[in-house]
Amino acid sequence: FVWGGSRHLLCCLPPTPSLSFSQATWLNLEGLSVSGPLKDMDFFVQEGGGPRILHQFTLEPPAVSFRTSGEKDGIIDIEAKSGILYINGSLDWETKQVHKLQVESVNGSGSTVDGPYTVTIHVEDINDNPPEFNQTKYSGVVRQNSRPGKPFMYVYATDRDDPSTLHAQLSYSILHHFPKYFEEMLFQIDNVTGAISPTKTGSYYLDPLKQDTFTLVVSVKDMGGTTTNAFANSVDVVITVMESLWKAPSTIYIKENSTEVHPVNITKVQSNEPGVIYDIFEKEKLPRLPFSISKDGDVYVTQPLDREEKDTYTFFVVSKDSTGELVEKPLQIQVIVEDINDNPPVCQQDLTVLEVQENEQGGSNIGTVLATDMDQENTPNSRLRYHIQSQEPENPSKNLFYIQQDTGTLQLAGRSLSKRESAKYNLKVLVTDQQFQTICDVEIHVIDINDQIPIFEKSDYGSVTLAENTPIGTVILEIQATDRDEPATGSSLIIYQMKEGDPNNTFIIETDAETNRGFVKINKALDFETMPEYNLVINATNPEPLVSGVEYNSSSLAAFNVLVTNVDEPPVFQKPVFKTEVSEDIPVNTLVMTVEAYDPEGDSVRYSLEGDARKWLKIDSATGQVYTASLLDRETEEVYSIEVVATEQKNAAQKSKAFLVLHLSDVNDNHPQIATDNPTFFCYPVSGGERTLIQAIDADEQFFYSRFTFSLANEMNARNNWEISKYNATHAYLSPKHANFEEKVYDVPIILNDNGKPPLENKVNLKVSICKCSSENSCFIEIDRQHSRPSVGLAIGILLAVLIVIGKRILAGVFWHMKQKEKKGKSQPKDAKDNAELNRLT
Repeated sequence: FVWGGSRHLLCCLPPTPSLSFSQATWLNLEGLSVSGPLKDMDFFVQEGGGPRILHQFTLEPPAVSFRTSGEKDGIIDIEAKSGILYINGSLDWETKQVHKLQVESVNGSGSTVDGPYTVTIHVEDINDNPPEFNQTKYSGVVRQNSRPGKPFMYVYATDRDDPSTLHAQLSYSILHHFPKYFEEMLFQIDNVTGAISPTKTGSYYLDPLKQDTFTLVVSVKDMGGTTTNAFANSVDVVITVMESLWKAPSTIYIKENSTEVHPVNITKVQSNEPGVIYDIFEKEKLPRLPFSISKDGDVYVTQPLDREEKDTYTFFVVSKDSTGELVEKPLQIQVIVEDINDNPPVCQQDLTVLEVQENEQGGSNIGTVLATDMDQENTPNSRLRYHIQSQEPENPSKNLFYIQQDTGTLQLAGRSLSKRESAKYNLKVLVTDQQFQTICDVEIHVIDINDQIPIFEKSDYGSVTLAENTPIGTVILEIQATDRDEPATGSSLIIYQMKEGDPNNTFIIETDAETNRGFVKINKALDFETMPEYNLVINATNPEPLVSGVEYNSSSLAAFNVLVTNVDEPPVFQKPVFKTEVSEDIPVNTLVMTVEAYDPEGDSVRYSLEGDARKWLKIDSATGQVYTASLLDRETEEVYSIEVVATEQKNAAQKSKAFLVLHLSDVNDNHPQIATDNPTFFCYPVSGGERTLIQAIDADEQFFYSRFTFSLANEMNARNNWEISKYNATHAYLSPKHANFEEKVYDVPIILNDNGKPPLENKVNLKVSICKCSSENSCFIEIDRQHSRPSVGLAIGILLAVLIVIGKRILAGVFWHMKQKEKKGKSQPKDAKDNAELNRLT
């Protein structure tokens, strides 16, 4: 035997006497598994493939041959003498998956020597069957606006191969889509289940009016559709698009106050999908929504509606699946409550009171009786008609009044009324709609005509003397006029006014409506200097116009004289605050402003200053002209505020004050300096590449120092040892140019320019320490441990070291913040490497 592989060996057996030449040849073509004694065995054999040898059992005396029994199916056997177990044909997994045989060895007389043993042949499936659809053609129906991804039909295919293998694992897909007038597919198929559903595009665009039939060519492949040698099949699927069932009904009209037994069905909705759950929700929050919906989509009104309470309802119907997810878009339901005539007219007033003058002519409008009806406007249900039902008293005759039936306007029917005949009439007005009626009460007062003028009790009230500081609101005179018209009417009420002598409305007159007494009051402050005397003429009138032929005369006029006495008043400034802006560099004795005040009595005014703490200003006591008394300095105080005092020359006790505010504008008068908040040092020995930030400052406004220029003084040692490079507008880097520095303090001469107008330049000697550094990158100070107490210099050094450490950390935080801001605004400077280096430098 020649062995090959781990499972089979090739056989090169010569022909035996018990085998024919063709059998021997066949046996030579197949491989043998390991030979061995008789025992239970299992074989795994792929279906198909033709004849083959499975195994050779070896004989053990006294056995001389083998025999088999069981499920041989005419193709499985054993060569009795050699013990070769073989298959003389092809196995078929679809016909039989397992064959069980019994093999035993026998002696020369045919008696069993060993066995029987069970030989089990497991047939392994190969992919030799294509998938097949269970229908030759499929038909399905989909509703427009159906939910995307919700299946409306299935296709189903089977494969006779082993379902536990890829051979029978099927994958569905859509090969063709007819017609296809969108780039995106209108339908999709689940590649595992064969479920066909609309895509999002299909859910939106499917419309039976545009295209009611589609044909899909659906393909199914075995091997999960993952290999090129898979078997495939296809089928046509014809899909009919039908109109959506999910539609909002037309506006629903419900008559109010229905007497039907509720709930009453008013409409029905139907989802495109079966088994959905219907629900309603309101557009506006109501105490209770009088509508409900059944599980079948029937919408009910649950109680009678009242149009006067609410005339329209808007709510939404939704359909949900079992998980609570919306199946379709909500439908809006509109309900309009129709009016019925269920409201009687209502008088707007319990009693309508009207007035009519006794001289009114026939046909004159007296007033309007107002009634309302809560039924729907501009319909017969709310149309009102008016009719006078009765008149009390009927004196001097009936039917003195007429009412317009559609407007409720009351008019005199004919002649004028006379108060002597009756001062009051009571009418009952009948107001009706098509079904109801209401009585409105009307009371008509006949009022006296204004044929009497007011007459003053005296024509001249003399004079009164008042100090000019008499408070506003003071009553200075009481006046009285009488009117013989009917009391408590517009004809007898008196209105007093200043007819002459008061052009500025300095006085007002208030009237007591019950007594017609007038009270003259001060309305505006008196001023002796402006108006020392008032010659007033007061007139008395009625709010109602006089009847024709009657006019006001001198009896309705009264004279009154007011004398104003002078009171000494303090000076008055032209304004409470005097402000101006000057440059801080103006010379001494420069005029900055002029303040002005006057004395009401005409006295001369003297000026002085109070609160001039810096002695910057002086004032001409006679003219109010304010000058600079010394040089100004914006950096000391930018807004300078003091008080100006105006005093009467004859009476120093009479004085007034006003504020003087001086805004100082900046000039470039401060030289730039180096900020010395923290010491500048480099660690000894200098290794090269170090640098430190230095900052320029200037006391002037930012306008003048927004950009500083840094440079080294033109000195040999300075330029040989140091270099300066720009960092930003206010900072620069100082770097040593070599490493050969001693451990000491160096003076580095730096020229600063503030670029102001004009620019100022300053030479500054910056002290830079080259020192041994501690682990915190600060100068290290050695302590003389031989002495129990440090010297004063050493104590100062220790303190300096501590302050350096603290200052270094604070400054590091400041520069880190500056660094972050600069990163946001622009790119990093070329010589700034990273944050670690910046921390080291600071």
